Order: sequence, then structure tokens, then C-alpha cells
Amino acid sequence: MKKTATISATAMILAVSGSLAGAAELPYDGEGHIMVTPDELQWSDIGSMAPPAQIAVIEGNLGEEEPFTFRLQLPDGYEIHPHVHPEYERVTVISGTLHFAHGEEFDREQTTELPQGGVAIMAPGEPMFGYAEGDTVIQLHGTGPWGIDYIDDEHDPRS
Repeated sequence: MKKTATISATAMILAVSGSLAGAAELPYDGEGHIMVTPDELQWSDIGSMAPPAQIAVIEGNLGEEEPFTFRLQLPDGYEIHPHVHPEYERVTVISGTLHFAHGEEFDREQTTELPQGGVAIMAPGEPMFGYAEGDTVIQLHGTGPWGIDYIDDEHDPRS
């Protein structure tokens, strides 16, 4: 017998996504586990990233000190401008290829190619950047509260 629970949307999700992105009805099994198939994910725009990137929050309240998991869809060639996060960023490439690097200046030559299954872990406050090769889906997980600050304010679509 399946139960359904709702992930609450908070001001932090609004700040990160610019909408109620990720507020989703997820099926739980009788033991409180989340069981989700890719077609059940609810994708929406992200206020903190330029379109056409999209987010699907799988679990957690991004504005609280609790575990979270979400996915980002990035089209071919999408650039992730230099930025920092307040907590560890743990990224797994689900599909496509993510080119990712540490640094305050965007430089494609400095990135490491992370194919499907590749992983990157970046420390809080450490600047990072990257780009997608092919349509790419990445999964991020960690402990909130979550946020993003761009090194150069002109890259922040919330400005």
C-alpha cells in the first residue's frame, strides 16, 4: 500500500527557484521510503539559474537544515557561471556530460569532463563553474539550507 506525502515549499525554495519549483507529490512505501520514477519528477524553472535550466526537487526543504536531493536539467552548451554555495555540493551526472571546475573565472580549458556516473564534491564557499555537453541531467544532494551566490552579480538572473 502506497502513501503520498508533500514536500513543503519555503521561502528558500522560492529564492533558489523563483517559484514553487519542486513542490511535489511523491509516493512513499509503507516504510517511509521515497520511490520515484523519472516520469514522476515535476520539472520547473529555477529563479537562480538562467533559462532553460530546470529543477525537480526529489526530497527535502531547501530552506531548512535537513537532507535534500534535487535534479537539474541543462541543455547542450549551457554555462554555469562561477558561483559558491553555503554547504557542500555533491553532484552526480545522471545523463549527458558535465564539464566542471574550481575557480572564479569561467575557463572551459580548466574543466574536468564528468560523463554519466561522474561525481564532483565541492566545499562550501569554494568557487566553481561548468558547462553541459549534450542534454545533461545532474543530481545534487546534501544538507540545507541551500543557496547560490554568483561571483559576478551580472550572472545572477535574480538581479
